Amino acid sequence: MKTPLLALAAALLTSPAWSSTLIENINGIQVGPDGKLQHFCSLMIGNDGKVADVIGCNVLAQAGGFDQAIDGGGKTLLPGFIDAHGHVLGLGFSALQLDLVGTTSLEDLQHRLKDYAAAHPDKGWIVGRGWNQELWPVKRFPTAADLDAAVPDRPVILERVDGHAVVANSAAMKAAGVTGSTKAPAGGRIENGLFVDNAIELVTRAIPSPTPAEFDQALAKAQEILLAYGVTGVGSMSTGLGDWHAMKRAGEAGRLQVRFMVYADELKLLPEVPHPTGWLYGDKLRMVGIKYYADGALGSRGAWLKKPYADKPDTSGLQFHSDAEMLKLADAAAAAGFQVATHAIGDAANAQVISVYEQLSKKYGADRRWRIEHFQIADPADIPRLKPAGIVASMQPTHQTSDRLMAVARLGPDRLAGAYAWQSVEKLGIPLAFGTDFPVESANPFPGLSAAVSRQDINGQPPGGWLPAERLTFEQALGAYTRGAAYAGFAEDRIGALEKGKWADFVIVDRDPTKVDPQSLARTQVLETWVAGKKAWSASAAATASPERGK
Repeated sequence: MKTPLLALAAALLTSPAWSSTLIENINGIQVGPDGKLQHFCSLMIGNDGKVADVIGCNVLAQAGGFDQAIDGGGKTLLPGFIDAHGHVLGLGFSALQLDLVGTTSLEDLQHRLKDYAAAHPDKGWIVGRGWNQELWPVKRFPTAADLDAAVPDRPVILERVDGHAVVANSAAMKAAGVTGSTKAPAGGRIENGLFVDNAIELVTRAIPSPTPAEFDQALAKAQEILLAYGVTGVGSMSTGLGDWHAMKRAGEAGRLQVRFMVYADELKLLPEVPHPTGWLYGDKLRMVGIKYYADGALGSRGAWLKKPYADKPDTSGLQFHSDAEMLKLADAAAAAGFQVATHAIGDAANAQVISVYEQLSKKYGADRRWRIEHFQIADPADIPRLKPAGIVASMQPTHQTSDRLMAVARLGPDRLAGAYAWQSVEKLGIPLAFGTDFPVESANPFPGLSAAVSRQDINGQPPGGWLPAERLTFEQALGAYTRGAAYAGFAEDRIGALEKGKWADFVIVDRDPTKVDPQSLARTQVLETWVAGKKAWSASAAATASPERGK
């Protein structure tokens, strides 16, 4: 018996467990261990949810080797995407708060804020995120006075799209005890209600903590969004105690669908989780590492550069830790057995982190897979230092398309040789892992694949691509989003490819990504997402539940 692929979920829910299931007539595409594309036409799934066999297009399955055959209708099947760097609860909460992504001006932000406040009169605090002054005609940062003009009677805190700056109104600053005499800590800045990097906590600490129920709601929303984009695994960065507890509650209740490789927010979880954990809840959750910050972000001029900013020569950004402090922090995590991941955007920050990891490699060995998160602006002379120290470059392709014009302004045209340098990393054999840094960028991996192969945005800009020598091939980009991201999280023995004994995590999409132009690739739609051999999300079910999704 053959069952259409899109009807399989109902069959699985009503039928007894099969010893194995054959999905045939598929256009299977993945990256092999040699880095080359593999094509296959059938996939065998065991009753344990793992891959039993991957069958080539010129091979017939053995009769009687399966109990259920499913006709894939010739649709394209890919391994589930693994986002090497995302903020899981941040994604969920941002979807439930005031959305400022895409605001076109300060006036647009004020209009959205005022409308949201009117629609939610019961909210004691208004929290939102997503504004980016670089997209506005007048590119100045918003101020407390700007927010007061829209909502003067309740505390308001609005986070910049990159998470490295917030703007607060007067009521929020009063509630936090911030006055004109409050000094910014090292690695932070305060300007007219704008709080940058290490100064952010001065005002956000006053926001009432979410309840466990709110954490659970945010986690459920995040998983829904991720599965809709075909993301089945995530390197969960900057994970706090409330996040970790929500993930564990979901695991114990059987509500974890996405696989989370967790990186704790600095050392804040160490008292409760003193060492890395094994895989929990059917390989859905593992505490694997500690995440640190070496600098801020380029958009708020918090990225730490070796030379002053071209568009603001009085600053070189923010150095978060001295060399000695950075080494002490990283060594504490490494001594406890954790993988170390460090945020570094500017070339000075990257150089500092490389030096720290070189010292850790001498002490602990170069097989600990030290991670640099973003590796965004690097001195070309520093890039070859990564491989000998065993460093993984965890990068986000859509940051390049979002930041291109700003990067030119911040650095000038003569300091871009090591900017978003994916091919330079790849050519040197440095492990490359791709992600999105959601909710800073959309969690959708397909615009990232498109940017990686074209150095263009979804509209094809700029013509020919920005710094086109750094483009990747499709197999290099797909590999970084699957095998590379799994390797970065010490998970390559379980996920990242459809191979015998690994979990049957995969997606069905509406086009063959190898046969379309980059702009069409960016617009690829996920039809179904499967985790452990079971359908976890489908576009048809989502459209039925929420008709607006299908528009």
